[in-house]
Amino acid sequence: MQQPYESPGAVPVESGQAHPTRVLVVDDDPTVAEVVSGYLDRAGYLVDRAEDGPGALARAAAHWPDLVVLDLMLPGMDGLEVCRRLRGHGPVPVIMLTARGDEDDRILGLEVGADDYVTKPFSPRELVLRVESVLRRSGPPAVTRPLRSAGL
Repeated sequence: MQQPYESPGAVPVESGQAHPTRVLVVDDDPTVAEVVSGYLDRAGYLVDRAEDGPGALARAAAHWPDLVVLDLMLPGMDGLEVCRRLRGHGPVPVIMLTARGDEDDRILGLEVGADDYVTKPFSPRELVLRVESVLRRSGPPAVTRPLRSAGL
């Protein structure tokens, strides 16, 4: 088995600072959900889990996530519909995680609003890096200060 991935960029936040990054993992396969959650937790993310579409929407309503790792094939409501409904409530980055890897499925997932698409089987370390990448791209722009020189 692969060694756990320790991310240098997702260190838990000390109290009094901004909130830790919350990731919602939605997968009906308990083994996949546990592996993904474990790697994200070790990388410093606060992880919530749901095993079906309605549960994902309920968890998101209770604690809005900073990013969602979303299986496409879920009981109760598929991942595409979950993605649509989440995006209807507000902006949230979504990484689709699914066994359906043909081009039409990837295109549909991206058209619905997924920010990235990972097919099973996958490397948990790569998934953590993709989470970091999507969060970097979707985060607020860096605040820059004006340049000053000689009183200008």
